[in-house]
Amino acid sequence: MTDVFEQHRPLLAGVAYRMLGRVADAEDVVQDAWLRWTAGDRSDVVEPRAFLVRITTRLALDRLRQITSRREAYTGPWLPEPVRTATADAPGSGTGPWGAVPDTAERAVLTDTVSLAVLVVLESLSPAERAVFVLREAFGFPYAEIAAALDRSEAAVRQMAGRARRHVEERRTRYDVDPTRCREITERFLAAASGGDLGELLALLAPDATLVGDGGGRTKAPLRVLAGADRIGRFLVGVSVGPPRDTEFRPLELNGAPAVLVLSGGEPDTVLQLGVVDGRIDCVYIIRNPDKLRALASGHPSGNRPAITLV
Repeated sequence: MTDVFEQHRPLLAGVAYRMLGRVADAEDVVQDAWLRWTAGDRSDVVEPRAFLVRITTRLALDRLRQITSRREAYTGPWLPEPVRTATADAPGSGTGPWGAVPDTAERAVLTDTVSLAVLVVLESLSPAERAVFVLREAFGFPYAEIAAALDRSEAAVRQMAGRARRHVEERRTRYDVDPTRCREITERFLAAASGGDLGELLALLAPDATLVGDGGGRTKAPLRVLAGADRIGRFLVGVSVGPPRDTEFRPLELNGAPAVLVLSGGEPDTVLQLGVVDGRIDCVYIIRNPDKLRALASGHPSGNRPAITLV
């Protein structure tokens, strides 16, 4: 019973995280799915994978409806909680400080379903459409199984899948996924931002770039999305005072793309990730809400292993 559940735990966590955008909520859903798995009658369960995904999807839908008001009352822009998607000791990992790099096919699948940009777009879908998109696009579930999970007709699920796919395609930006290029631009951006080099920042930023900061009202971050290279550059120069001596910049991979974790006194302070299009920075994501950085601490149970598994 336990072995069967643990075999499918990465899949369940992946479904729940993509639907909810927060690790704690996803972990709670998976734990509730475990309790239902152990307490229920499984004598008529023919396919444990489909059964567990159905339970997890329904629990995630319930949780998503509950947290809608919490999101509406959120202070400033909301961004998903970043999660590790590669570690330096993962099988087939590279030797650089950025950790493992999945092959091109895996990276494309990961970026299409778990990137910060895509998860932000998924926030604008209805809960049911989000569930359909995740199960179909991220995990390739047949329409019949998705229909059973949502207690909808297969025809209705196909329609929702089409609407959700078109919605995401119309609203998301397709960022460059070349890890080497993204890392180089990230390093240049960090040097320019910390050094107050406005000219270099303007050279790196696309004219219509945006900066999205998520402090959740817990720490300093822009309360509105900043638009335009000049405005973003001047904001970054204005807040640049040089990093304190106890500041550490740790490169890592989050949500399928290079990112930087800034630690202050050994504790997570900021996550920085850039969206790059045609060699220019199209979007700057800055996450500072401490609740969303806790799992990235080295002492956290999930701090040193991927929270999302490619399945």
